[in-house]
Amino acid sequence: MSYCSSRFQTIRRATVEVKVGTVGVGGTNPVRVQSMTTSDTQDVAATVQQSIALAEVGCEIVRITAPNVAAAKCLKDIRAQFTAAGFGSIPLVADIHFLPSAAMEAVEHVEKIRVNPGNYADKKKFAVKEYTDADYDEELARIHETFSPLVLRAKALGRAMRIGTNHGSLSDRIMNRYGDTPLGMVESALEFLRIARSHSYHDLILSMKSSNPKVMIQAYRLLVQRMAQEDMHYPLHLGVTEAGDGEDGRIKSAIGIGSLLLDGLGDTIRVSLTEDSVYEIPVAQAIAAKAMSLWAASNGQPATPVTDAVDPYHFTRRETSTLKLSDRCLVGPEHPPRVIVRVAAVDQLAAAAQALAAPKLKDTPAEGLLVPIHSPGDLGTLCEVLTQTALPVDFLALEIAPTLAPEVLQPLLAMAQGRLMLVRRFGPAETATFTTFADLVQRHGQFLAAEIAPADLAAFAPGLRQADGAGLLFTLSTRSGPGHAIGDYRRLAEALRAAGCRAPLWIRNTAGTAVQGDPSFLAKLLEGSFLTGSLLCDGLGDLVSIETEADVTRSTKLAYNVLQGAGARISKTEFVACPSCGRTLFDLQSTTQRIRAQTGHLKGVKLAIMGCIVNGPGEMADADFGYVGGAPGKINLYVGKNCVQYNIPQAEADARLIALIREHGKWTDPEPHQLENA
Repeated sequence: MSYCSSRFQTIRRATVEVKVGTVGVGGTNPVRVQSMTTSDTQDVAATVQQSIALAEVGCEIVRITAPNVAAAKCLKDIRAQFTAAGFGSIPLVADIHFLPSAAMEAVEHVEKIRVNPGNYADKKKFAVKEYTDADYDEELARIHETFSPLVLRAKALGRAMRIGTNHGSLSDRIMNRYGDTPLGMVESALEFLRIARSHSYHDLILSMKSSNPKVMIQAYRLLVQRMAQEDMHYPLHLGVTEAGDGEDGRIKSAIGIGSLLLDGLGDTIRVSLTEDSVYEIPVAQAIAAKAMSLWAASNGQPATPVTDAVDPYHFTRRETSTLKLSDRCLVGPEHPPRVIVRVAAVDQLAAAAQALAAPKLKDTPAEGLLVPIHSPGDLGTLCEVLTQTALPVDFLALEIAPTLAPEVLQPLLAMAQGRLMLVRRFGPAETATFTTFADLVQRHGQFLAAEIAPADLAAFAPGLRQADGAGLLFTLSTRSGPGHAIGDYRRLAEALRAAGCRAPLWIRNTAGTAVQGDPSFLAKLLEGSFLTGSLLCDGLGDLVSIETEADVTRSTKLAYNVLQGAGARISKTEFVACPSCGRTLFDLQSTTQRIRAQTGHLKGVKLAIMGCIVNGPGEMADADFGYVGGAPGKINLYVGKNCVQYNIPQAEADARLIALIREHGKWTDPEPHQLENA
């Protein structure tokens, strides 16, 4: 059973509607946007003020942490004052960890309760234990007894509930049976879901959050598949937890949330940024708008019957042939995706070369330059530029206009000192022309990036067999079918598989692949994250370009940041940083920025900066080092999942963290260009 109606177009998953107060989630409702306050919940005035600020920028559901009974009691006054301020229609959610007693208090005052099944009635000490079936059943009975009172009270009061699994806080019981896996996340939620259903309680929303977009995507897909097997159709709350701040946090969130929304999954979203919460809302609104525009376009359309060979629940990179674009630039499944940047015209090539040679791009080099060739005059200009300018790239990609005959390219191919890639779109009647171009690049030891609509590829199969795949790769620059460009690339990969062709794929982000035309940088970032990030998380893509950004420096950096967000190519320090909330024990924003300034040059090192212990140890397990709030003004330092230094005064913590990194042999002094980037 598939997790969605179609992997090639956006057909919304049908769910029951769950009412959170007066706000409907799922069903035919729009994607609901939510966020969370960061104040101490017991500071009622500050929490009300933050809730109002969120509501005023379009937040439809506001979540507030209730870490203890005292904080939960404050929700009564917060609800009353928020309503008195004119926001009675905006529901409040109590975020509960560890304490059922806090949940039982909070449910009296707010419209929804979020519980984390990993720590509501369980514990996490990374204990290794073999659970017999009898042991496991005994634990489930204990959980049933602990969780049932909240379910019954929520049912009586008409409250909604989110069962929110976090990858970083799976219980020891789940970890020992299922491991630190998407399956473990899903089973953790299903245990609680079955308890709720045993009491005929159905006002439920589910979430599967992780700081790793790949894990998050796989977990949600598996959850939907498992729920469908049991005839469950509850709405989904989507989010990438601990996404971080700035461009990186937005990219990670867009990869995870966008991938699922474009597959038709998701009913309410939260973009978790280590920034003031109000800045999460415009990002979430932009993501939701893109998805809903596709939902509207596909309304009433039948699902595409085609399936593909990608395993949506386990990451495996697509097997391809290996292309040697230069001595140091190989393309294939054992090599990282390569970055190409585009210039608008051939006369801009020299300026682009100068910009790409700047020291700030030393760690993130553009490996290919794409330049459009519209006429023989452009070819002449290009030859002149190549005789005068040393290009700081491994290969040059030439986007050839269909009006240019192959023989016009012969002089350039003859004089080329470096590797050339011809890029051309072939219509369904151009099979012979395709064969001519494939022969041309083979004779000269060069490459052809062919753009062929997936539906037309079968007609080109004889030419593919004749060319034997040598020097070939495939790409798309426009949407070619119903749905979205992600679906087109999936169709293309499947058509290549059916044709027996293992040519690499180049993912191009262009105006033609965009979900919505929008010139803002946020839109370019989101579109790049949707298309490139989604495909990379499915194991598709060997080269990438973000051509919607005209500035070659920003285009290069954005491409690398999307690659890093998808875990496909690491070019800098990876930060896992949680958004602040009332549990946070230090200023997360300034701390994250300060630590980033000191450690952001450590390529391949993963640092976790966590405001409290809720998800700390679990996310530490996926990080090299962790900086976690242990008590007010005190920091605990981790290596992996193990706490190695306790209760360090925060004034000393940065230096102690750097010393710890040095001690484990992962410190390097920054070079001048890295200091500039920081």
